[in-house]
Amino acid sequence: MIDSTASGILSDVGSALPNFGARLRRIRRLRGLKQASVADLAGVCQTTVSRWEAGIIEPDPAAARDILRKMTAVCSDESALQRLVESSTLCTHLVTDVDHRLLAASPGRASEWRRPATDLLGVSLWRFATQNIAAAEESLGVIGWWDDSAPAPVTVWTGRRDADDLRIVPSWMIWERVYLNDGTPARLCTSKRLTATRA
Repeated sequence: MIDSTASGILSDVGSALPNFGARLRRIRRLRGLKQASVADLAGVCQTTVSRWEAGIIEPDPAAARDILRKMTAVCSDESALQRLVESSTLCTHLVTDVDHRLLAASPGRASEWRRPATDLLGVSLWRFATQNIAAAEESLGVIGWWDDSAPAPVTVWTGRRDADDLRIVPSWMIWERVYLNDGTPARLCTSKRLTATRA
């Protein structure tokens, strides 16, 4: 379980994803790309990519999101997995692991959000993250989430978000890594029922 009060909470949750270098290195290796190829894609030199991956420097948040989006463009057919998530009776959703783009959501999750999931498909949900979610995300590097091909599921406390554009109901949520057909890492995010966690 990740402590949602971890130090280093992002001051502006919507600005940047924590652990950018580790995310970039992971997806680059999964795609079988050399740093020079990523450099060409990003319009920088190979040394810059190397320094990003080492965590020495980071691109500005908009450039970081753009680079991850280009590298995680899902081109395979995920209709079976999408149907499973969309027909689930649990409050669950599926996002790309590196940049949080929504791939599918259950009716229960869409009801919690008070927004149709179809409005958000392909959109990064990171900008809606609560401070608790941001702190948990930042802690993933500490537990080796980005280094392990099959990390153990993680349980996080979401906190509350009552905004009109997307509501987050406070709950314990399980994050589990799954892989899409093309090898892209994705994250299944499932809320635990509070009655089950009170015991």
